[in-house]
Amino acid sequence: MEDDKKAGTLINCFFCEHFYITHEAKFPYGCRAMGFKSVRMPAVDVYTNSEMDCTLFVRKERGHHHHD
Repeated sequence: MEDDKKAGTLINCFFCEHFYITHEAKFPYGCRAMGFKSVRMPAVDVYTNSEMDCTLFVRKERGHHHHD
């Protein structure tokens, strides 16, 4: 048993400027940087497939509102 293996990613796509909501029922989440849509948070798919955290995460600027 490997006790040192990470349980999953700590990247939160909601705070990334590349993350977006697709408004598609089957694939509601998307990553513009990697160019894909997913049923899960994109960072979870990246971690699941590579066992590495997303390296394209860019934190959104604070106070930036899209619904003004």
